[in-house]
Amino acid sequence: MRNELGPVASVAGVDVGFRDSGDTACAAVARYSWPGLELLESHRAYRPVEMPYRPGLLSFRELPAVLDALAALSQPADLLLCDGQGVAHPRRLGIAAHLGVLLDAPCIGVAKSRLTGAHEPVGEARGERVPLLDGDERIGTVLRTRSRVRPVYVSPGHRLDYEAAADWTLACCTRYRLPEPIRTADRLASHRH
Repeated sequence: MRNELGPVASVAGVDVGFRDSGDTACAAVARYSWPGLELLESHRAYRPVEMPYRPGLLSFRELPAVLDALAALSQPADLLLCDGQGVAHPRRLGIAAHLGVLLDAPCIGVAKSRLTGAHEPVGEARGERVPLLDGDERIGTVLRTRSRVRPVYVSPGHRLDYEAAADWTLACCTRYRLPEPIRTADRLASHRH
């Protein structure tokens, strides 16, 4: 993996929620300025889910709505942060990897829980990190974004390496465990109106 990230003027967070007993996907995107991290715009898109749920293939259910939400942006973000996995996935194709490859865009997966892999204990201070491994293969980074708060699981989606993905995730975390763009997208995707 290598870094192919150009200049960054904006960063967007992406998340997806489901409505109607899982029959409708609600994708949300929140684009923030960089480095100021000020909200520039946010959008929601709703799409009927066309594929039945299959473990490990969730991104196929989510991406049509995500693409609609991203299309509503006044301009594309230079970096995408997805609430979910990048390559830290049994098939190495979590939503951040799938979206990144589809758009050929720099993308990072930031997950609240571990889907696969194992790791050593991570230090308690903000910024502490350890590799997430699947056997001998590195698939991500376990990153403490706030002191003494549960870590997040960061993995490259596309066009970034492990260290850059963790560094960008940490840089986008202000006062909370999750990066600010993902927090906003999460609120929008789970909002019931």
